[in-house]
This record gives sequence, structure tokens and C-alpha cells, in this order.
Amino acid sequence: MAGAGQENPFFDPVTATISDVHAVLKIRRRSVKDIVDRYLSRIVALDPTINAMICLNPLVLEQARDLDYELSNCDDVPELIKTKPLFAVPTILKDNFDCPPMATTAGCLALKDCYPTTEAPTVRALKQAGAIILGKVNMHELALEGLTVSSLGGQTLNPWDLTRTPGGSSGGSGAALAAGFCLLATGTDTINSLRSPASANGVVSCRPSRGLISRSGVVPFSYTQDAVGMMGRCVKDVAQGLGIIASVGPDPQDDVTLTQSLRKDYVALLETGNLTGARLGLVEGFLPKELCPETSPVSEAVVKLCHQLQQAGAEVISISSEMYDSQKILVDLAVHGFEYRDQLTKHLQRPEMEGQYPKSMPNLYQTPHFMVIPAQYGMVKHAVEGSLSRDEYEKRLQGIEELKMSLTKTLSEHRLDALLYPEQVNLVVKTGSQNQYGRNGILGALTGSPVVAFPVASSSPNADAPRGVPIGFELLGRPYAEPRLLQIAAHVERLLGSNEHPFLAEQPVTNCHFQSVPRLSLNRCVPSAYPVGTLSS
Repeated sequence: MAGAGQENPFFDPVTATISDVHAVLKIRRRSVKDIVDRYLSRIVALDPTINAMICLNPLVLEQARDLDYELSNCDDVPELIKTKPLFAVPTILKDNFDCPPMATTAGCLALKDCYPTTEAPTVRALKQAGAIILGKVNMHELALEGLTVSSLGGQTLNPWDLTRTPGGSSGGSGAALAAGFCLLATGTDTINSLRSPASANGVVSCRPSRGLISRSGVVPFSYTQDAVGMMGRCVKDVAQGLGIIASVGPDPQDDVTLTQSLRKDYVALLETGNLTGARLGLVEGFLPKELCPETSPVSEAVVKLCHQLQQAGAEVISISSEMYDSQKILVDLAVHGFEYRDQLTKHLQRPEMEGQYPKSMPNLYQTPHFMVIPAQYGMVKHAVEGSLSRDEYEKRLQGIEELKMSLTKTLSEHRLDALLYPEQVNLVVKTGSQNQYGRNGILGALTGSPVVAFPVASSSPNADAPRGVPIGFELLGRPYAEPRLLQIAAHVERLLGSNEHPFLAEQPVTNCHFQSVPRLSLNRCVPSAYPVGTLSS
């Protein structure tokens, strides 16, 4: 570390967007190294408070120097940025994405020495587009829940309220964005995992249509339900990132992508049109049913948002079908538990992986180096034993097909652009909670529908949450309707005004000039409610 500098009023890493980064590069006011130093400084100063990071990329300063060299030898910076749309954009990866030389642990201590030799195609696309990979963030271990606690990374805290979780399983990504550690972050989603942390941290995410984006090189949970997506602090940034990772196209390593080619420009529509005539179906079954201090802020946000949408010209249509019951859909139709053993074992046995680590899912759970919350002991034990019924699995797959048809019917009969509902019927839960209850993401996960999650409101401020706890909503549409969903979300973003930031993100940070990549100390403190190394109470 060579020294420290004063804040530059022309670039604020807390509020910056991709466009802002490119603006300061175009006028040569900042170097790529300067930008990277700003974000590394924030991580070093603030991450000990929220515990979002797993590691920093040992090559990040080298990558910054390479981009600065490219910049210094470029006579046409706008053309360079057009060619590389994420040029110099600070990006963080959820720690289930392969990106050598960093390990891919999925937050599991048993996988701390699991080293990939090749990049995930989505990571390669981000780097080819000029993104700077700062490092990797914590996640709920192996993406099994939404509390963002792991045996390797400990408990990540919500920067808006340090007594609460950041949602999950991509909670490290959401917390890092809210704290101003990066501009883009990757995430994965098996039930709620891109949308829950977006809602809990006041940021934006997109779970894409099934088959749109390659999932290879990413630690899997469920063949049927897994998706890879982007998170950012505004709709436009997410749209830009989504376009890059969707550019991977059909991937022989992920056969779900092989029949899909409907990739589009996700930015083009964002500035066009307005909300007049948009038809949004408010899913009554996904709203709070009982009012209490944890649900009342969400109920109030529903009423206020619907009024604002109608004032702006949108039509909000009540959808009251009994089929829209998130808990029932989850219990009756989810198949992740049936697919977990085979999917993880296949991943661990890939020839692209090196190091000393368990080579199968059952072997992993024979070590003492894992964490499963008690609420999931049964699911994991059945998966380890391979004792889940094949007949029941086939029955659920058939039920998923019927759910898709019913959803299509709802959208068609009401001529809807999208379904609208809160991601969670209550505020994101406190640390040490039994699970991340009250979430509505399962419909999108099972049907493979595209979903955009975006911030709408916050609860009232209190001592723990000086600016309240964020509340996010989801827009769910037809397959490959990402451009329309992002367009609606962008209009809502403008309607509601600029997003606030957690008080923590505005704490003064000294801007350091790094000569080497700083080392982070992992805080592996796991709440006592989640014993490490056991599958029994």
C-alpha cells in the first residue's frame, strides 16, 4: 500500500453506474487502476463489518494495468467501450463460479482447495467485455438456503440492518452491491437466490429464462431449477451485464441452452415508452395474509406501489387464483432435493477441477467441514442416501409442466405483460432464524420464467436500520420476455426516484493506492443455531 489520496468529487463509488465509470475514463479523469483502488479500499475498510467477501482476485491489479495499457494506446475511447461494454467495470462473483486462480468453494470449507483450471463461460464473457473481477463473495453454503451463512465464510450481514441476513443464497452479492464494493455481481437462483438478496439489499437482479444463459462452470444444485443471472444497483446496469453473459450462446456443456437462440438487446427498450397501458397482474396469493411488524411494511408497499403504477397509466389486475400459493407449490412440486446428489457429484468429478477435496456429494457430507441448517437436515440426508422416490420425482416433473400451462393461461387470459408481487411477504429475516421464510420465488424457479426483482420501498427507520429495511418486488413474464420486463422495471425505477443507500455505505473511506492485492481475513463465525459438521440435532 503506497499511500492515500483525497476523494474525487467527480466519481462516487457508492452511487456510480457503468455509464459513470465510462464517463470518467472518456475524459481521462481516472485510470482503471484508480477505479479499482477505490473499490478495493471500500472492501478493506467496510467488509469486516458485513463479512461479504470470500477472497480478492490475486490478478485484479494485473488486469487493471492491462486495461490501462489498452486505454493509453487507444485514440477512440468511445469506440473501445462500444467494443467492450463492461470496460473497467468492477465486478464480483458469487463463489460458485469458476474463475482461476481462485478456488471455487460455494462457501463450503470442505471445498476450500477445489481449484478450477478453466473459467465458467459466463466469467470468460464478462472478462472479454472488459469487466474487472475484484474477487468472490460469500453465499449460503452450496446455495441450499437464503440466509447466506457458510462453514467457510461465516455469516454475512445485511448492510442496511446488521441484525438481519442479506437474503440468499446470493446474499454476498447483494450485500457487496449495497455497500458499494462493486457495480455488478453474478448470482445463481434455484428457488429465490437472485431475487431474495436483491429485495433484501435494495438492488436489482434478473433471473433469466431457462436456457438463455449457460450454467456450466458453476456449482450446481438442480438441473431443473438452476439459473445464472446478474445483479446491479440499477436496471440499466443489470441489462448490460445480462446481455454480456447471454452472449455465450448455446453451450454443449449445458444442454438446456442448445435449443435456445432468442437472445436480444436488453438495453434498447429501457428509455422508450412509458407505463401507460402496461398490464400487470397483482398475485393476491403472494401478498401478506396476516399483519405484524414484519409484514405490515410489505403490505403498505403493495398498496402504495399499485397506486403509483395506476397514476402512471398502468393497469393493475387482481389475480386471485388459488393455484398461486408459494408454500404449496414449493412443497408439492420442487425437485431440487431429488437432483442435488447427482448434480453436485458430477460437478466435483469434472476433469477441469484440481486440488484435494471430496469427489462426490456423499463424501463431502462425511467430512466435518460443512454446514447445513437444521431445517434442511432431512432433505440433505435423503439426498445423501439416494432414498428419494423416482416415482415422486416424475410426478413432480409432470406437475411442473402443468404449472407452466396454468401460468401461460393466466398471462394470456388477462392479456398481461407480467405478474407483479413482493419477493417476500415479510422483511428479510434476522440472523439465527430457522430459515428465510415468506419468499415467493418458487413460481419463477419451477416454470423457468424470466423474473426481474427491483427495490420499491423500505420499512420505517429504527435503531438497527437507520434507513429502514429494503422491500423488493418481482415482475414475472413469458419466456424470453426479459426486454419487456426490464423496460417496465426501468420505468418503475424512474417513477419511484433514485435508490437510497445504506448508512454504512456512506461511511468515510480512505482511498488507498495498492501496490499489491490486499489480503482479507475470513470471519468463519457461524451462529450457534447452525452447528457445523452435522446432519442431526
